[in-house]
Amino acid sequence: MAERTVLESIKGQRLLISAAPETSVREAACIMTRASCGSILVTDTSGGLVGIVTERDLMTRVIAKALDPASTTVAQVMTRNPHCVAPEMTVSAAVLVMIERGFRHLPILTKSNKIMGVFSVRDALPREIDTAESMAEFHDQMNDALG
Repeated sequence: MAERTVLESIKGQRLLISAAPETSVREAACIMTRASCGSILVTDTSGGLVGIVTERDLMTRVIAKALDPASTTVAQVMTRNPHCVAPEMTVSAAVLVMIERGFRHLPILTKSNKIMGVFSVRDALPREIDTAESMAEFHDQMNDALG
């Protein structure tokens, strides 16, 4: 059975969840809550990706630092120029990136910088996660052998 791509794994998801850089953290959290999603993409006026804000960012960069969500903008707390994956990347390869880099959300971007969606580990099937974990273990073993 051929492995799914990240784009195939998010088929059927709702519209792209995004906000302008000047959007307040409070409003971004409300948008994420209404959409039942764990991240929001930050886009410029032309729709280009400039950052991402995740649930973890809200906790570590806003709440833990006692910032006012109503007056703090997403631009102040977002991850700028986030690591993105191509629509044709396999799910296990994307999960491997997540494992190795500690990410939970990866924007999907075409070569022409069109945003296609956000891949989350929740979009992966157990067999795809197992494949990624096996690849991560292999990478660790290779690094140990070569290091």
